[in-house]
Amino acid sequence: MTGDAFKALVAEQVLILDGATGTELSKRGMPAGVCPELWVLEHPEAIRGVQSDYAAAGSRCVYAPTFGGNRCKLAEFGREKDVVAINRDLARLSRAAAPGCLIFGDMAPTGQFIEPVGDLAFEDAVAIYREQAEGLLAGGVDGFAIETMMDIQETRAAVLAVRELCDLPIMVTMTFEKGQRTLTGNDPVSALITLQALGVSAFGCNCSMGPEGMLDIIRLLKPYARVPLIAKPNAGLPQWQDGRTVFSMGAAAFGVFGPEFVAAGAGILGGCCGTTPEHIRSLANGLAGLRPPQIGAAHGACVSHARGYREVSRQAPFAVIGERINPTGKKALQAELREGKFDLVSRYADEQIAAGAALLDVNFGLSGIDELAMMREGVAMLARDYAAPLCVDTTRADVAEAALRCYPGRALFNSISAEKDRLEKVLPVAAKYGAMLVLLPITDEGIPATLAERIAVIKRIFAEAKKYGYSKDDVCVDGLVMTVSASPDAAELTLGLVEWCAREWGVNCVCGLSNVSFGLPRRDLINRAFLGMAIGRGLNMAIANPMLVDIMETVAAGDVLCGRDVRMQGFLGRYGNSDGGGVATSAAAAGSAAALTPEDAVRKALLAGDVAGIAGAISACIQAGSSADRIVNDILIPGISDVGDRFERKDFFLPQLIMSADAMRAGMDFLTPLLQQDGVAAKPLGRMILATVKGDIHDIGKNIVALMLRNYNIDVLDLGKDVPAELILDTAAREDITLIGLSALMTTTMGEMKQVVELAAKRGMDKLRFVVGGAVVDENFAQSIGAHYASDALATVKIVKKLLQ
Repeated sequence: MTGDAFKALVAEQVLILDGATGTELSKRGMPAGVCPELWVLEHPEAIRGVQSDYAAAGSRCVYAPTFGGNRCKLAEFGREKDVVAINRDLARLSRAAAPGCLIFGDMAPTGQFIEPVGDLAFEDAVAIYREQAEGLLAGGVDGFAIETMMDIQETRAAVLAVRELCDLPIMVTMTFEKGQRTLTGNDPVSALITLQALGVSAFGCNCSMGPEGMLDIIRLLKPYARVPLIAKPNAGLPQWQDGRTVFSMGAAAFGVFGPEFVAAGAGILGGCCGTTPEHIRSLANGLAGLRPPQIGAAHGACVSHARGYREVSRQAPFAVIGERINPTGKKALQAELREGKFDLVSRYADEQIAAGAALLDVNFGLSGIDELAMMREGVAMLARDYAAPLCVDTTRADVAEAALRCYPGRALFNSISAEKDRLEKVLPVAAKYGAMLVLLPITDEGIPATLAERIAVIKRIFAEAKKYGYSKDDVCVDGLVMTVSASPDAAELTLGLVEWCAREWGVNCVCGLSNVSFGLPRRDLINRAFLGMAIGRGLNMAIANPMLVDIMETVAAGDVLCGRDVRMQGFLGRYGNSDGGGVATSAAAAGSAAALTPEDAVRKALLAGDVAGIAGAISACIQAGSSADRIVNDILIPGISDVGDRFERKDFFLPQLIMSADAMRAGMDFLTPLLQQDGVAAKPLGRMILATVKGDIHDIGKNIVALMLRNYNIDVLDLGKDVPAELILDTAAREDITLIGLSALMTTTMGEMKQVVELAAKRGMDKLRFVVGGAVVDENFAQSIGAHYASDALATVKIVKKLLQ
């Protein structure tokens, strides 16, 4: 099926997907703890029964049973070399089971984290998904369903793997927690913006919640969606009843939500955990006769990063693109880049975001350095550490590829001109990754001299961009400011182009400010006056230095006068309590960036998760007179507690939590010999066992818990995953450990936690205390088996510290 055919299909009818597969296979005899993919190959009649039942219930698209069919998951069972054959054969089984349905290859998380949070390199993730996709293509799938994703970068890897093999449709669903974030902190709208720009055919959510919570996410996505939206909720929430897991919502109640989802904006619907063919039949009956919702974003184009987004349109607030991460004319930055350092890059990012930059321009064009390597490393660092979208600024196709491939969002790309090399080599790269484009009116012959010529060039560039699917919302025109000292009509020529873009052609317009005043005294006056005039003509973006307060004040006032500051909330929030004299000066702003003290440098390295740099910061702190004991007690321990507080407030998310924990460990590794020399090495607060219970092979959550516990000086004996109750209790007796942490991710294995507790009681191990956690576990379940409930890693730390007192 082509992408266009899929688009036509979902425009004509609400596409009904299947429901849960794992629980239905369990009903047909699949035992806990086995590899579902391998078991299905050995018992093909089971999947035939499941999928034929879903087809009969109304499903028009079913997923091949390949959820765990990637190399990482199959390695748990020694079959990592058979990925292609396993996926091919499973896809063929589904084709035979549901001959009248679309068959989409199911792809899911690898179970590992992408660098720098984890050990899996991005290109290795792409290769893992490419291998699985090759098998599914060999099996004849109609498209791909990338589902239950928790990290935007891993999702991008899967999408790119498919896109680099074929043009079949791709549906993506991510799983969002109660706070409408994924486990790694991605929000729904920024994920949608990133992935629809990357070329997915549909986007939405599955798992984690029932229909009520998922409706809120679909409503949130609708104003930004340019592709159909998907909802695949659970049958309510899991509950533990009579020794087994049940879901709270019956088929009839589930089906009632179908029309509500369509009204909210979803045109592709199915079920996840706990749903059955009866749930899908009820859903299909409720949707009979309904047309799918219209697709068309109410908001203008947006750029995004992993944890947020920014609308870039003529109706949105003016966007200042911070210009300072550019070595041109900056000797200190040039020297650092030639040494391979990024300290000033980080400082400039901090300052510009604090001053109000909406995006950060990133340019590493400098002789004497490897621009490609520096761009890749710099973009990765900025995307990891800063909550602002990036504007990738380069003329080279290979550098653009390096930057846009690793960037976990939708970037602005600066720029595409009418020069042959840019159109033939750079434009296809920017389009592949869905970047928003800056169109620059320059040709191989140079800069057009008249307004009419510049307009003609812009139209020619846009005609080429349209071939890659770009619309006017996806581009902005560079006003191309020249200096008035050399050409007195330069400003008016640019202003004319700005006005044409905004008033006639209806596109975004951006310009750099500094060129207009080159060679003149009091350049700040010229720049500010020109900016005000350009805003009046329709300019809505500028590449400028946000540290210049007069520029930012002009922008704030311009948003009020142009009606872009709704109810003037931004302006009043900034100046409502002032005396009318402004908020700061450039000198004051510069003064705020004073050098960090050695103690502050250690604290910053910890908060930033700077594993490589924290030892150096600690060393400098010791040389400044601090003792190892003081650094631990007064800086590191309060610092990691601050990280935990930020995580609980949702200011930090899982990647920052893990990276700060890694930095804490690196700092402690550096300090431990010094503490031992001083005779103050801390003893562990206590010991405990961690294990994922029998039948469950998921261990990401458990591993994060272990990492955090060790950072709080708790000695953890990690038994791994799929651990029988007997082994857990035998180990506790042998090691004289009385505190046990148990993890389960699947509804089919949470009952094993109860088995461990009950076996301990039978053995008379009354001193044992249990802490349980995992996606399917809640407070009620924990209480019912006599255990303490931990909702996440930080909650586990608090409970364990209290129990060890």
